[in-house]
Amino acid sequence: MLTEEDEPVVKESILKTKKLFVLDMDGTFYLGDRLIDGSLDFIKKLEATGKQYLFFTNNSSKTSDFYIKKLASMGLNITKDRILTSGDVTINYLKKYYNGKRIYLMATEIVEKEFLERGINLCTDDADAVVVAFDTSLTYEKLNIACKLIRNGSDFIATHPDFNCPTEDGFIPDCGAMCAFITASTGKKPKYLGKPYKETVDCILDHTGLTVDDIVFVGDRLYTDIATAYYHGATGLLVLSGETKLKDLENSDVKPDLIFESLKEVAEVL
Repeated sequence: MLTEEDEPVVKESILKTKKLFVLDMDGTFYLGDRLIDGSLDFIKKLEATGKQYLFFTNNSSKTSDFYIKKLASMGLNITKDRILTSGDVTINYLKKYYNGKRIYLMATEIVEKEFLERGINLCTDDADAVVVAFDTSLTYEKLNIACKLIRNGSDFIATHPDFNCPTEDGFIPDCGAMCAFITASTGKKPKYLGKPYKETVDCILDHTGLTVDDIVFVGDRLYTDIATAYYHGATGLLVLSGETKLKDLENSDVKPDLIFESLKEVAEVL
C-alpha cells in the first residue's frame, strides 16, 4: 500500500513519460474570466520540462480565435496549433467521412464561417448530413430545417453531447439539449463527437502525430475530460478546481489515473 510520502513519486514517474497534456479550460485553467492560481506556472513548468500542451473545449459556439484572445487577456499567448474545439473535431470528421458532401450546419455565424473557410460544403437543402453545434443564435426556423432534413434521410451529427453550458449566471442550454428537441421530433439520435468520444482522440492524434500512450487528458469533469482518457487508453488527470469533488468518485464508473487539487499542484510534481 502506498504511503502519502510515496504518492508524489508515483505521480511524478507516471507524468514524466508523457509528452502531451490536453487541457480543459473552464474549471481547469480558469473559472469564468478569472485565472485559477498556478495555471500560468503550470504552463511554464511544461515548457521548462519539454512537454507539449494543447487546450481543448467542447464549446462549439465559438472558434479557437476567441479562446486565443481570452487566454491572451489572462497573460498566456498561444498560437492556433495549441487549441482545438469540438468544432475542429467535427471538421476533421467531415473531411474524413463526408468529403465534398452537402452539410446543413446549425451553428453561430462565426462557426459557419470557419467551416466554410476550411472547405466544408454547407447548404440549406438536400443535405447528406445535418450537423448541430452549440448554436447560441438558434431559431425555430433552423430547428425546423434540421428536422425536415433528418426525416428525409440526412445523417444526424452533433459536435458534442453537453446538455448545459455553465456560465457565471448559471446554466444555459447546450448542444445536447438542442439535439434532444430534434430527437423528440424526428425519433432519430445523433452521432456525437467531441469529448468523451473517440473522434476527439483521433483528431488530437491527427493534429499532433503522437500516440494515445503519450497523452494526458487534464480536466475537472469525470464524464467528459476523464471519460475521454478512461475509454480510449490515455491517462486521465482530474483537478478538483472545478465541477468534480472527491465524493463524486464514489458513484462513478469512470475513474481518473491521477487526482490533484489544481494545476498548481501538478506543476509542483512535475
